[in-house]
This record gives sequence, C-alpha cells and structure tokens, in this order.
Amino acid sequence: MFITRKHLSRRTVLRGLGATVALPFLDAMVPAATAQRKTAAVRKTRLAAIEMVHGAAGSSVEGLAKNYWSPVKEGADFDFSLSLSPLEPYRDYITVISDTDLANAESAAAPEVGGDHNRSSAVFLTASHPKRTEGSDIFAGVSMDQIYAQKFGQDTALPSMQLCIENVGSISGACGYGYSCVYSTAISWASPTMPFPSERDPRVAFERLFGHGATESERTTRRRQDLSIVDAIRQRVAGIQKELGPGDRLRLTEYLDGIGEIERRLRNVEKRNTSGEARSLPDAPIGVPDSFDEHATLMYDLMTVAFQADVTRVFTFMLSRELSQRTYPYIGVTEQHHTVSHHGNKPEAIAQNVKINTYHAGLFAKFIEKLKALPDGDGSVLDHSLIVYGGGMGNPNGHASDPLPVVAVGGGVGKGHRHLKLKPQTPVGNLWLAVADRFGERMETFGDGNSRVEGFFA
Repeated sequence: MFITRKHLSRRTVLRGLGATVALPFLDAMVPAATAQRKTAAVRKTRLAAIEMVHGAAGSSVEGLAKNYWSPVKEGADFDFSLSLSPLEPYRDYITVISDTDLANAESAAAPEVGGDHNRSSAVFLTASHPKRTEGSDIFAGVSMDQIYAQKFGQDTALPSMQLCIENVGSISGACGYGYSCVYSTAISWASPTMPFPSERDPRVAFERLFGHGATESERTTRRRQDLSIVDAIRQRVAGIQKELGPGDRLRLTEYLDGIGEIERRLRNVEKRNTSGEARSLPDAPIGVPDSFDEHATLMYDLMTVAFQADVTRVFTFMLSRELSQRTYPYIGVTEQHHTVSHHGNKPEAIAQNVKINTYHAGLFAKFIEKLKALPDGDGSVLDHSLIVYGGGMGNPNGHASDPLPVVAVGGGVGKGHRHLKLKPQTPVGNLWLAVADRFGERMETFGDGNSRVEGFFA
C-alpha cells in the first residue's frame, strides 16, 4: 500500500480581510507513518503566569484553627482547602507549593518604610528588588516568562502576551513611597529596564491574536463592513476543509465557532457600552465589560484559543491590581478588596477575603476545564501546559512576603495532587530556577534564588 507523506504545515494560517487565523493542531499536520515526536508538530509546553493580589486570606494567621489556602497534609492526595476547593476536580493536574518567600518585595533599607503594594507585582516573576525611583531610571529584573519566551516564543506569531483586568493607569510617574507606577502595573519584564505593559481591553487583545499581520486600515475596514473574523476567512476555510478528514473538520469547526463566539460577546459588550446607559466603569474603553466575571472570562477564553492554535506559548495575566478598590457584592463582599485584605485577624474580615480568593480560583478552574477539554496531539492543551497561579504577597494583613500563595497546574509540572511544603522562607527565585532547568535554561542564580526547589517536577 502506498502511503503519502504530504501533510498540512503546523504554521498554516487562514487569511482574509484584516484577519490572520492560525489553526489548532490537526491530525493532518502529522505525515503518514511518522511518529509525532519526530515532526514539527510536536507540542512545546505553554507557560502562563496568573497573578492574584492581596495575598491569601488565613495564611499563617496566629490562632487560626485552619489555613484557608495551603492544604494541611503534605505530599500526595491532600484535602483541598476552602480557597482552592474549585480546583479539586482537576486534582491530578494540581501541585500546591507552600512556604516560598518574596523577600525582595520587602523594604531594602530601614528608611524605606512602606511600598509593599508598589513592589510585589514587579517582583513576583523576577525575584528582584525594584530600584526605588519615580523617574525613568527604573530597574527590576528579567521575568521568568520572558526567559521562556526568548527560548521558545520566537517561532510563534506572538512571542508572548500580557493581559490585565484593572485599570493600569499611568505606567510612569509616582505611585507612592518613592516608586514608579510601572512597578505595580507590569509583571512581565524583557530586561531589568524594559517592562511590558499589560492589555486591559479584550477587543485589542482579540485583534492582536487574530488580526496579526493585517494593517490597522484592513482591520477597520473589516469592522466597518460588519465582517466577523470567521466571515473574513470563510472562503479559505471552505477550501481547506476539503483536504481534511472528518475528525479534523469537526475540530476546525469547533475551534472557529469558539472564536466566533468570543467575537460575538465582544460585540455585545461594545454595543452595551455605547448604548448611552450609565456604566459602572465610565472611564474604561468600550471593549472592557463592567462585569469582572465577564471580563475575566473573556480574557481566559482568549488565552485558551491562543494556546490551542499556538499563536503564542507565553501569557501573563494580572487578575487584579495591588491596592484594588474593586468590590464583589454578588459574592457578598461589599467592601473594597484592599480594605478586607487588612483583616486584623478578625474571623469575619478573613471570611470576606476568603470569598474573594475562592471566587477567583473558581474562574481559574473554568479556564483549566477548557484547556483539559481541548485535544492537542497526544494529549490535551492542559497536558502540554505549565500554569502558575499565585502572587507576590502572603498574609495580606501585614503585607507579609511569605508564605506566598502558589499553585502549579498542567502536565508541564508532571504528576499532580501534590502538596510540596518547602523549608519556610524558601526564595521564590529557587522555584523559577527549577522551572528554567526544566526547559533547558541552566542558571546559577535568579533574583535572590541561588538553588533549585527539589521535587517540583514529578
């Protein structure tokens, strides 16, 4: 029997007016009678870092009967804490890391009092102490996501992408305690002096993902003609569908339907925000939903389709912002997030922050569920991902830099349902050194880290 080796390139894109849509992994991308691991279609691990702010309620609070974040039991098969309970259905992908420290987010000298909120975001992925300045001479460190992007992101349309939810405001000038605003608005740093701004507007993020390579005038023409991304490439889709088997046709249809659904939701947001009705976020761009739930879900869904099609392999996502004034009345929290984080060890105040932690973890769990459901070569997108969920503050009541809330998710970390309890105040830089080792970038130090966390990868 003759077997052809003709196959579809993994880098195939469908182009139309103001649109460039990469394809998900398809069986047609593997040459006949060729092991997938020997082809260009073999999957590289995606890396995402999702930052939560204001720490984890109940972490190491004296006299507290239970820890609301870290599991009580060490090792395998632990019981999930209340704050992490939404992740329990995905236990086999979950590794909780306890007792890391972000010492470089603390004051470096006695006269330097305060500013913990102003520093922690810039330190989370760099493990480096930011220079205290309100001018242009900012200095922090290269973030781990960018080290990964420099190695594995150069053969994708976008080497990396940065998203956020809160209004980042100015990325320069003073934001308190002698620190530039850039330190609290960026967690991704290409170099110690080059932070990447995070994109708040889902529409802008959508156009970057699926209008890549098109001119602004082409994208504007497409929108003026009321053409969706899928409409713009419809002829190319019809042509390529003829070359695919039944399973690939179904997979491509579901993928394009997902993109179309995201765009439909974006249009509904824009229509609602330009209807003349009063907005909860009057100063936000028209593509930004007033609803936190809707906004976060859109961003997670954009990350999902981008990972599915390998548009980028690297994301950072600031789920909130330090000193956030957002309230969550729909989960019973009517005081500002920052306010309730300073709980004074009062059970009722801690309970408010636990509600926020649990709610955020629930939104994250839905993202994990979607990645798990997407086929990707010899597994799922989740099987080929390493996602770190956590932040740069431990117990928020006193701005403690330890123990940090950190959870690693996905096949990229190996066997799950593990609680890795480290030596107290282990530098988080040691964790990032272990990650760098995993993808072949050997470093002796990273920020204040100078050794590797053993046992992180199973």
